[in-house]
Amino acid sequence: MSVAREVANWAAGLRPTAEDLELADRSLLDTVAVAVAARNEPVVQAASSLSEAGRWAVAAHVLDFDDLHMESTTHISAVCVPAVLAAGGDARAYLAAGGVLARLGGALGWSHYTSGWHVTTTAGAPAAAVGAGVALGLDADRIATAMALAVPAAGGVQRAFGTDSKSLQVGFAADAGVRAAYLAAAGVSADVSALDQWLELVGGDPNALDLTGPAIPGGIGIKIFPCCYALQRPISALAELAGKVDATRVSRIVLKTPKGTVTPLIHHRPDTGLQAKFSLEYAAATALLDSHQGFASFTDHAVQRPEARHLADLVDVRLGEGDDGLLAGEFEAEVHLGDDVLRVRSRFPPGSPQRPPTREELLRKVEDCLDGTTLDPETIRWSSASRILRDHL
Repeated sequence: MSVAREVANWAAGLRPTAEDLELADRSLLDTVAVAVAARNEPVVQAASSLSEAGRWAVAAHVLDFDDLHMESTTHISAVCVPAVLAAGGDARAYLAAGGVLARLGGALGWSHYTSGWHVTTTAGAPAAAVGAGVALGLDADRIATAMALAVPAAGGVQRAFGTDSKSLQVGFAADAGVRAAYLAAAGVSADVSALDQWLELVGGDPNALDLTGPAIPGGIGIKIFPCCYALQRPISALAELAGKVDATRVSRIVLKTPKGTVTPLIHHRPDTGLQAKFSLEYAAATALLDSHQGFASFTDHAVQRPEARHLADLVDVRLGEGDDGLLAGEFEAEVHLGDDVLRVRSRFPPGSPQRPPTREELLRKVEDCLDGTTLDPETIRWSSASRILRDHL
């Protein structure tokens, strides 16, 4: 059986557990709130030619505040929530899409990510097709066809990180997936083995596809800070020292972490807020300078602060060996204050699957995202979004 048919059969027959639905409930709320927070971002306004799913996927991802599936290194909800809601779907359709994205990303493997691919978008297009297909009530054969029709859009690279192109790639994936599902529903044909060929061409292993376990295996990490997931651990760890540190006395900052954990952190001396979301050096600066590392910490103005640039210049990054993954090993930091040295270590940041966000942490994030927003259709202009927010707040 082809990968597309195997996956489509699983998605069409998915029966979520109570635990699956709890995860979906949290992800829907988190993603809608993050997307609403970004609705007026310039790149979202510029993406007006995209479909509803595409525009809201751009919004869900541009702030880099969206969730992450650790094992596959994919931003599941930024692609899957807009695709599913635009097609009129529910939690089950979201879980089907998210489960496929997690598993395709896992089959692609860490080497796919370290080769420079943006896995959220390479695996995101066929996963969005699954979610939209389930939302439209397609049978397994039509869902498999939709996945094949989404293959031409299954691309995206990490050089886009720190630019508008990164969130646009996510929008293209969601847009293509929904379009593919509607084409499949209209009876358009495709060779479903195209997905198998694509998977092998981009270095995936079809034999690694495991459809057992929860709908989304391994759970999902919720971000507490609006930046790359690779920065969640460094910021949360160093923030523990902020109250003990006079930034003017810092003479050196030594950061130790396995080399795999910094793969997406490609901007060492950022000039813009977008670049800062992928800078380990700036993460250290904002963790020590700001009492709350929220949206205000990742503006162009914040990045260009002389004190932030000064602290970033004091950072010495030492990369060690270790397992693959953004939370591999342990993060260690030393903040030197003359003859005094403050040390901190961290394994799992708040919001990770191992330390799920508390209800209070999640609601604080949602409130930050909705600051100044009225929950009416004229403000939000996204089907289902107002209802999801009103049901939780």
